[in-house]
Amino acid sequence: MSHDLRIITNSPSETEELGFKLGRLLKAKGKGMALLYGDLGAGKTVFVKGVASAFGIAKRDIGSASFVIAAEYETSPPFYHIDLYRVEREEDIEALGIWEYMDSEGVAIVEWAERLAVPSAEIYEDAVKVRIDHIDENSREIIIEGVESLE
Repeated sequence: MSHDLRIITNSPSETEELGFKLGRLLKAKGKGMALLYGDLGAGKTVFVKGVASAFGIAKRDIGSASFVIAAEYETSPPFYHIDLYRVEREEDIEALGIWEYMDSEGVAIVEWAERLAVPSAEIYEDAVKVRIDHIDENSREIIIEGVESLE
């Protein structure tokens, strides 16, 4: 039985460090998915940079994928960064083949997961869900559902 972790970060580097800890956990499992929720500017991409760094991916290689909907990295296990910001309809998600990334061997992290239709998202009950809320300029409340601990 997993519990929700509620963490307050007080800087982008702390948000990134928390992402790194989750990335380490997902990499050790070898397969999995993290669904990220939060408003524009909440810190999702900063969090993803941390997750990716656990896979040995340089921070500069993780952009706001708002321009690239899905980026694939040949790490072990493979790492997929999916950003649904520019996707508006479920049909667009189907056409992009995003589900194939999520079903593959490897770890997929999805920004703007709220754009996934609810029935589709329910398929991924075992996905880690990360909600990032903006408290002030530097502070974020991050709720992680689906893991026992990040230590």
